[in-house]
Amino acid sequence: MLTLPSLYVICDAEVCDRAGWTLVDFAAACIDGGATLLQVRAKGASGAWLLDATTAIVRRAQTAGALVVVNDRADLARLAGAGGVHVGQTDLSPAAVRVVVGPEMLVGRSTHTPEQYEASFGEPVDYVAIGPVFATATKATGCDVVGLEGVRAAATRTAARGLPLVAIGGITLDRARSVRASGAQSIAVISDLLATGDPAGRVQQFLRALD
Repeated sequence: MLTLPSLYVICDAEVCDRAGWTLVDFAAACIDGGATLLQVRAKGASGAWLLDATTAIVRRAQTAGALVVVNDRADLARLAGAGGVHVGQTDLSPAAVRVVVGPEMLVGRSTHTPEQYEASFGEPVDYVAIGPVFATATKATGCDVVGLEGVRAAATRTAARGLPLVAIGGITLDRARSVRASGAQSIAVISDLLATGDPAGRVQQFLRALD
C-alpha cells in the first residue's frame, strides 16, 4: 500500500486570499513547517494564473522533498511538473486523468458515500478521500457529514483494497488525532492551518499531534 504523509495540506486560493495570504506564500510557509504533501486548489482562477502559481509552488516543494498535487487540472499538473492530480465526483474521471498524466503520477479521488468509494475501487486511483468528516464552511459539497463512523467504515474498505484513505472536512487540530485513530492514513486540513496566522507553526503542531 502507498504510504501518505500524516498531514495533507490543502492550499485553497480563496481561503488563502480571505486570510490575507497569497497561495504561493501560504504553500511556502507550510513547507517550511514540514509539510510534505500539498494540494493546490483554485477553482475560480484562470489557467495561466494557476499554472504560474503551481509552478512556483512545485519549485519550492522540490527543494524540500515535498510532493504537490493539483486539484482537477491534469493538464496544468503535468505542465508544472507536479506529482499528482486530485479529482472530485464532477471532475475528469481518474481514467481520463491517466490519459493526460500517465501511470507515474499520483491520482486521488474524492468520495462522500459508501457507493462512491466502492466505485473508486474500479478506477486507476492511488488513494481515496472521504468527507466531509465534520461540518465545514470551506467548500459546499452538498453531501452529508460522514463523521468518525464513516471514516472507520471507509478505512476498512479501502485498506482491504490496498488503498490509503485521506479524511477531509472540518478537521481542526483538536479533532485530528481522533480522525487518524479512526483509520485515515492522512488528514487533509485547510482553514485551521490559517487559524493562528502562522501556517508554519500550525503545520508543526499538526505533525506533532499526528506523528
